[in-house]
This record gives sequence, C-alpha cells and structure tokens, in this order.
Amino acid sequence: MSNVGVNKVILIGNAGRDAEMRATSSGKSVANFSLAINEPFRDKNNGNLQRVEWVRCVAWNKAAEIAGKLITKGKQVFVEGRLQTRQFADGQGMTTTVTEVVVTSLRVLGRAVNQSPVDPGEDARTNGAHDAESDAIPF
Repeated sequence: MSNVGVNKVILIGNAGRDAEMRATSSGKSVANFSLAINEPFRDKNNGNLQRVEWVRCVAWNKAAEIAGKLITKGKQVFVEGRLQTRQFADGQGMTTTVTEVVVTSLRVLGRAVNQSPVDPGEDARTNGAHDAESDAIPF
C-alpha cells in the first residue's frame, strides 16, 4: 500500500477583514486573512438558516503581495491550498494551536458585499479576478 496522502483545500468565501501583510526576518512576504464561508441549511422546522465557518489563511511570497494589495473586508475570494496545523506561544506564554490554509493559488472574484459597481475608468485588477496561480509558491 502507498503512503501517499492528499492535502488539498478549495474555498470560496468573503474576507473578514483586510489582509495583513508583513515581511519575515529573512525578507519573505507573508499575508494573513480570514474567510467567512456561508453554508445555508434547513432546521428541523424546515426554516432557512445559515452557518458561517471562519477559516484562517496564510499566503507567502507573490501570493502574499497580491493578497496584501487586493483582499479587503467583504471581497469574495477563491483560495486553493493545503491545511497546516502549527503551535506558538501567545502573549501569556500559553501554547496555542491553529489550523490554517497555506495558500498556493488565489483569485479575488469581485467587489465586496454591498460595494457599488466599478467605475469603468478604474483599474480592473482592483475589483475583478486576479490569479496568483501562475506565481505558485514552491512547497
């Protein structure tokens, strides 16, 4: 039997806030953002309800630069990547474990929820789709 596994995540959701971009001590770009994925369902009384799943995402290098420029609160974003769990010490020295999606490809799909249409003279990259797949992160 093979020991090969699959770790692939594909999400479409809305950014919970603007992407936070920074550089590591070695100079690599990294951006963090969260996506809200809405899941409609019916309750036992056949009423329409909605569940929101929040997912932490981290992008590196070129994908981080794109995320830092284009991902703003409410924007719909397509993310492809892999799950990663890591631990770190918080401000009080307690160990915290987080699971996040390491982004390998992203697209900003459109304008933010409740945002007015794009001015035709505006740069289409700020409100249209932008693909970071061609600049895939080499992991």
